[in-house]
Amino acid sequence: MAEAAPRQPVRVLGVALDPLDSAQALARIEALWAAGGCHQVVTVNPELVVHAWSDPAYRAVLNGAALRLPDGVGLLWAARVLGQRLPERVTGVDTVQRLARRCAASGRRVFLLGGRPGVAERAAARLRSSAPDLLVAGTYAGSPAPAAGKEVLRRVRAAAPDVLFVAFGSPAQELWIARHRERLGVPVAMGVGGAFDFVAGVVPRAPRWVQRVGLEWLFRLMRQPWRWRRQLALALFVALVLRERLAQRGAEVGRVE
Repeated sequence: MAEAAPRQPVRVLGVALDPLDSAQALARIEALWAAGGCHQVVTVNPELVVHAWSDPAYRAVLNGAALRLPDGVGLLWAARVLGQRLPERVTGVDTVQRLARRCAASGRRVFLLGGRPGVAERAAARLRSSAPDLLVAGTYAGSPAPAAGKEVLRRVRAAAPDVLFVAFGSPAQELWIARHRERLGVPVAMGVGGAFDFVAGVVPRAPRWVQRVGLEWLFRLMRQPWRWRRQLALALFVALVLRERLAQRGAEVGRVE
């Protein structure tokens, strides 16, 4: 399938997001494979946007990625408030599963890096159960710590995968990929956060209807109450988006006058 002409990114609080649906995102990754080199894919949610808002270096890493996927209904809401549009939420979990099936069909190899010990192996087994032809080049819990970098790079380079899924958590995984990208020898490296837990069945995912109405965050909070501190970032995200909208309106009024 030919890739559509790249669209202008949607910007939310200074973070660029690609306005693509799931099928278009896969087509873009296909184009990255064909382009040569090593390309970083990031899955962005409101919490990451808030972090990037206060951390210019991290914001530069997100904006410098080859593909920036909007993984959060809050981003769709923010885009509308700011007069822009994102077609749909493109989640990291769904992209991992769809991309694994695409790799199985095309003979490409994947490597699962990160997660708690044993989780990457369980996730790989689940992916193979839905796509039996999937070639798993390797799995390794690893660590984003500098002391572990040499061993992680050795394993990844020796396995020579076509796609590297990195589950070190944010912001560590995005910074790690950006720091080592040129030494990975991998066409596509994608930060996937907690996707391995969901794929492996270690953490249950919200029912589809909960996902559709945008309450997956509440489902996770109910099952993992310790996440409440992280949810405070959502309130700050809403406040920052509304402040930016007010600033837009002020500028529009000024132009009219």
